[in-house]
Amino acid sequence: MADTPTLRERARSAARAEIAATAVRLFAEHGFEATTVDQIAAAVGISRRSFFHYFGSKEDVVLGDTDALGETVRAALEARPAQESAWTAIGEAFKELRRCAGSEKEQLVLAGIHDQAPSLRARHLEKHLRWQQLLAPEIQRRLGLPPSPAPDPRALAFVAAALACLDAAVDAWYRSGGTDDIEHLFTEAVATLRG
Repeated sequence: MADTPTLRERARSAARAEIAATAVRLFAEHGFEATTVDQIAAAVGISRRSFFHYFGSKEDVVLGDTDALGETVRAALEARPAQESAWTAIGEAFKELRRCAGSEKEQLVLAGIHDQAPSLRARHLEKHLRWQQLLAPEIQRRLGLPPSPAPDPRALAFVAAALACLDAAVDAWYRSGGTDDIEHLFTEAVATLRG
């Protein structure tokens, strides 16, 4: 019973979903950069201030709660079998991102918006840097590197490479119109990296 969302939580989630859907529609129609927070708020029938109660920025509508998503991936990574290789474990953990996303059609629209907006690409890089710090300790352990107060540069490089493979797979998937298998694309990218 404790895991059942309260009425307030369900209402907040529904409002957030409505704002996001309206924003994505406007981004698709007018472009991400040309659409303002004021336009999104007006289309939904809320104030600018109310928009920021649900989203920290316009970019967050497209990228989602990157900190929460990062925690989801970290938890999935740590839950993988201890003997699993670092590459297999991180690949399996990344699958949680697909489970957290909307429909394939929604994912394609968001990928298109992301592809065309420089400010989103900049925020995406910031996310990568935070995720490197978040995921590196578990990768460090899986690589058999000694524990250290700060993440080992080799573990950080590993996570950066895995994220680059994920980005390449998502980009290729988007350019195929969603017809290519994203997991296969990721596996191929990793195989190329590993030689």
